[in-house]
Amino acid sequence: MDQLELLKKQWQSTEQELPKLSYEDIYKMLLKKSSSIVKWIFYISIAEILFWTLLSFLVPESSTKFSDDIGLHNILVGVNVLNYTVFGVFIILFYRNYRKISTTDSIRDLMKNILRTRKTVKYFVICNVTASVLLIIGINIFYYFNQDIVFHFMTEDYGITKISQERFMKMFFAIQILFGIVMIGFILLFYRIVYGILLRRLHKNYKELKKIEI
Repeated sequence: MDQLELLKKQWQSTEQELPKLSYEDIYKMLLKKSSSIVKWIFYISIAEILFWTLLSFLVPESSTKFSDDIGLHNILVGVNVLNYTVFGVFIILFYRNYRKISTTDSIRDLMKNILRTRKTVKYFVICNVTASVLLIIGINIFYYFNQDIVFHFMTEDYGITKISQERFMKMFFAIQILFGIVMIGFILLFYRIVYGILLRRLHKNYKELKKIEI
């Protein structure tokens, strides 16, 4: 049993003149826990963008060359700039949410800030997943309308011979679809585990605040 549960039990068992002190203790503990959760959301969002940045440096040179050869370089640069801009905006919003919660001085304001933080995280997840899906679909549409170029550079770069273009492109798109499903699945799983746990804890704090407000 954690300290919060002990305080709640003590609060329920004390006489009428004592609840005010216990109420303050419980509120401060919920404030501290909520502030810590939002701080972790902020830290994780920074770690996430650092992870994707590091991963971009680990992309094989052959893959980068292929993208450049078929004319995707400028498009991908534009997409990366947009992604980093959106990420930066959400990181700022997470930091602002953390500052607001850590300086909250009333139950009602804390509850509002918790709801705002949960909404921001949900928009962040929806935005990133949607952007990833659209990027994968967009790239494959580009491949579809440029099959001759894709086939030429893939066979040239990797020395693939003795296979027809039609058969090769069917295999190519099958791999692309599989890769896309795995990639989106990984992102959804990451968000569900990491941000999902933090959001559930915030929601639990919100329900506790609702009880003591009543």
